[in-house]
Amino acid sequence: MAEQLRLMTVHAHPDDESSKGAATMAKYVAEGVQVLVATCTGGERGSVLNPKMDRPEVLADITEIRRAEMDRAREILGVEQAWLGFVDSGLPEGDPLPPLPEGCFGLQDPEEAAKPLIKLIREFRPHVMTTYDENGGYPHPDHIMCHKVSVVAFEKAGDPELYPELGEPWQPSKLYYNSGWTRARMLALHEGMLAAGLESPYAEWLEKWADRDDRGDKITTRVECGEYFGIRDDALRAHATQVDPDGFWFHIPLEMQQKVWPTEDFELARSLVDSPVPESDLFAGIREKVDAR
Repeated sequence: MAEQLRLMTVHAHPDDESSKGAATMAKYVAEGVQVLVATCTGGERGSVLNPKMDRPEVLADITEIRRAEMDRAREILGVEQAWLGFVDSGLPEGDPLPPLPEGCFGLQDPEEAAKPLIKLIREFRPHVMTTYDENGGYPHPDHIMCHKVSVVAFEKAGDPELYPELGEPWQPSKLYYNSGWTRARMLALHEGMLAAGLESPYAEWLEKWADRDDRGDKITTRVECGEYFGIRDDALRAHATQVDPDGFWFHIPLEMQQKVWPTEDFELARSLVDSPVPESDLFAGIREKVDAR
């Protein structure tokens, strides 16, 4: 019997797993892949972004509410999930920016903070990991630290000389960065909406795109997962404190997204197997080896 493929996705906060690569996870779960979400922080300092949930009793119990939201999203996606136990840094605002709160995730030493993730890698033994690029996808301190910790853990989890107390060494074969909003993707959806006689929510964004970092040319891997966009959206809505069901995320009709841009996209950052790009599968170059065992 062939070994089961395993995917680990590393995210900064509860809700990130549902907005970055969620349809890909749902697709792989449906195909029999074991998927584990590692959540670095509890999202304790996250703002309530859904007006319907912006109530005193919600703010007073935000930690437990966000954990319950994560449980619901996990069930919808069909994945496993583990907390790494760090404290949310919050998103600093102002000019100059205020210092980060003492003890928060964004102030950790990446080498030390990688240890819980190394332990989890050695227990779960993923063939593939995903995380954020060096800019965090966007410059939130927890997203940037998530990148740093993930890279350290990927590089050190397989070293038998390091941290024997964290379990038997295991080396994942590939590390990917989630690709967020590229100009090409936004433009395709924008033009699709206009062609259908609908108002596009992206006009202003596209006008100001010159100020944004566009990594579209770094994409190596496009996973066809349009049929799972509905599951992705249900998982997003489960994070009710963070996602307004009447908000921006849901302005483009599902059928339009599935027609115009039916993939989730990734950057292959590290690979220890032969997997020529472009790819259409995160497990390219791995399936054959696993099936042969």
